[in-house]
Amino acid sequence: MKLLRYRMEGAVRPGLMDDGGIVRDLSGHIADISGEVLDDAALARLAELDPASLPAVDGDIDLAPCVGGVGKFLCIGLNYSDHAEEAGMPIPEHPILFMKANSAIAGPNDDVVIPRGSTATDWEVELGVVIGTAAKYVTEAEALDHVAGYCVINDVSERDFQIKLTGQWTKGKSCDTFGPIGPWLVTRDEVADPQNLALSCDVNGKRMQTGNTGKMIFTVAQIISHLSQLMTLHPGDVIATGTPPGVGMGMKPDPVYLKPGDVMELEIEGLGRQRQNLRADS
Repeated sequence: MKLLRYRMEGAVRPGLMDDGGIVRDLSGHIADISGEVLDDAALARLAELDPASLPAVDGDIDLAPCVGGVGKFLCIGLNYSDHAEEAGMPIPEHPILFMKANSAIAGPNDDVVIPRGSTATDWEVELGVVIGTAAKYVTEAEALDHVAGYCVINDVSERDFQIKLTGQWTKGKSCDTFGPIGPWLVTRDEVADPQNLALSCDVNGKRMQTGNTGKMIFTVAQIISHLSQLMTLHPGDVIATGTPPGVGMGMKPDPVYLKPGDVMELEIEGLGRQRQNLRADS
């Protein structure tokens, strides 16, 4: 299934995309696409519904983040061998973890707002993992059983805030709108191998990032298992699993950063496409 959330009449409603590309309203069956409906049993009940029996949503669809009520927004840094190389940093021995503030979460096509004082706002296409059932002390063999599904994430980053303001990377990762999620949550049964997905990011129509999740240093299963040794992963938690090479910070001879009026377009094979316009904060 492709589960989604959309805005209508001042509210966010749950929905799904049927095989014909029509958005169907799920609000007669569930209140939201959130942790409460992401375990295997709840997803199986949704899968039993006949999409044709659900109301079609007419008109332009304003997509919200594909997951609501996110508990934790966990991010893995330097998780592609070729990205670590472009950043001039050693391959990490363990997954590098930082947190992104939940207030950064945005819809897949919402504007990304460049914060005041920013001179180094950057793009990062990433495979997103959404937890479906609680995971604590799980093995790598068990890890993927705790996944509800996968989505596209843009881990927008302000590099000066991230690197020069002293402290954790979180400072440069948590600005408002810096976490577009969606367009939809693709349930894990539709993703045969999360370690074989093509990723891309275009800026103003120019291809900047091209990668494949097969280049991850730590696989999705390894990440989930590792994190579950440190904390309980709860239903609805979101993990951004790292970005391939081609970010603005790594451009040679000089970095290239985003400015108002730029357009980012991100895509992951089978998981959909995002498009964001850049604007300055007021």
